[in-house]
Amino acid sequence: MNVLIENADLVLAGFLMTLRLLLLGGAGAMLLGLVVVTMRISPVASLRGFATAYTELFRNVPLTLIFLFMVFVLPLINPNQPPYEVLAVIALALYTSPFVAEALRSGINGVPVGQAEAARSIGLGFGQTLSLIVLPQAIRMVVPPLINVFIALTKNTSVAGGFFVVELFATAQRLANNNGNAVIPILVGVAFFYLLITVPLGYFAGQIEKKVRVAR
Repeated sequence: MNVLIENADLVLAGFLMTLRLLLLGGAGAMLLGLVVVTMRISPVASLRGFATAYTELFRNVPLTLIFLFMVFVLPLINPNQPPYEVLAVIALALYTSPFVAEALRSGINGVPVGQAEAARSIGLGFGQTLSLIVLPQAIRMVVPPLINVFIALTKNTSVAGGFFVVELFATAQRLANNNGNAVIPILVGVAFFYLLITVPLGYFAGQIEKKVRVAR
């Protein structure tokens, strides 16, 4: 553990970068997921088709392939590329958004049809019905699976370490390369920092699930 203590500044910087990727990538995935699920249940057939294609594409493409495109192919199309951290956030948001959208869609499907029919009967449009009636109920039901998506996103941030972003995994790799006799303590220490994020998220998901179960 002496290696981790001596390099505490590097480990902390990597941990903060992982948190930044999680928060920004999660926010982007949530926004994209809301847009995709709205299109997915839209009465417009072309929007439903696009949303379905988007979901199937990004849900079935490896995250590494998306990173490869963002880091190596995109600069060929647009030489004025943003920093690698921004590219990593975009890649994580694109990859995670279909999982967010599917979680939200399962919640929307769980809302009784009569709710939407009652909203339409009093003159509310599609957007008003979705935002005021359906989504508030759906989001409450899908908080636990959404948190599981963000736990997976936390672990997926490690892929950014292979594409010039110095987050927690990349920091561990550098320390292990420079301190071959302390690989196990380094890996255990870094795993602990990941657990600092994922364990509270898992606990929060469990508590929300209990409250939703009681409310039902």
